[in-house]
Amino acid sequence: MNVLELVKEAKQGSVAAQKCLFDLFSDKMMMVCRRYVKTIEDAEELMLDGFYKFFKNIHAFQYQGDASLYAWLKKIMINECLMFLRKKTGFTMVAETVAEEVALQEDVLNQLSAAEIFNLIVQLPVGYRTVFNLYAVEGMSHREIAEQLGIAEGTSKSQLSKAKTLLQKMLLQKGVDYVVRKTP
Repeated sequence: MNVLELVKEAKQGSVAAQKCLFDLFSDKMMMVCRRYVKTIEDAEELMLDGFYKFFKNIHAFQYQGDASLYAWLKKIMINECLMFLRKKTGFTMVAETVAEEVALQEDVLNQLSAAEIFNLIVQLPVGYRTVFNLYAVEGMSHREIAEQLGIAEGTSKSQLSKAKTLLQKMLLQKGVDYVVRKTP
């Protein structure tokens, strides 16, 4: 059965279709949640809450291809994670300081596995990690991040810069070569 048929049946309340949709997308949505929260338990709970909201509001979803379903689910998961982080941490950002911009040699990331890169990102403090994910992974602008998180645009830029600096230090500890370029 294709995804469109599963969505139609899920809208009609089919538990079997909902389970199939969950099985199709749960691993990917778990990885989205894991990028934002440190513990597997929190990520799992957020993913389940996200799927609950997805199925509760599936009647409002307009299927326009599998990518639209993935994007809608991903947005729900990110919003769940951000709400969780706001509640849990109060989403305090570290005071701004000037940080060096990191320019990695082209093959540096090729030396690391996806799991190693993921583990480095998860180690970032919550503010750094959240802004880094929203900017570098989700492709949001600093203005969009600021609106989403209720912070100043400059704070978003600062948190991203600090995240890059900390990732640079982590790469150094792993013995990975990099090139430092000063921000003008």
